[in-house]
Amino acid sequence: MPDTALFVGFGAPARAREPQALELFEQWVGFCSDLREQGEIESFEPVLLDAHGGDLAGFFLLRGDGERLDRLRRDEDFRRLSARAQLVVEGFGVVGAHAGDALTEQLAIYRSQVEEQLASG
Repeated sequence: MPDTALFVGFGAPARAREPQALELFEQWVGFCSDLREQGEIESFEPVLLDAHGGDLAGFFLLRGDGERLDRLRRDEDFRRLSARAQLVVEGFGVVGAHAGDALTEQLAIYRSQVEEQLASG
């Protein structure tokens, strides 16, 4: 399983944009399926959350090679879908994520910074 991922999160549909939000969700599933078939990502998982009073309604977790995921963020089709999402859902965002060995490395960086801050008083 790859150590890097993209977290593509979204909130509730914008008021009166529910049909467009459903269509967009289906477009994201198709887009991610194509990326997986083309070998650009290793896997993806679409997730819808139960109502919980928070801002996050769901997300896609795309896993793959870090360099390919970095390129994906600059891909025109990815940017087009992201721009459309900003128009039809609240709180859309794309965030790099760490897992596996990358998580261990990120925690080590954080730990060293905590220790440095403690040492400097």
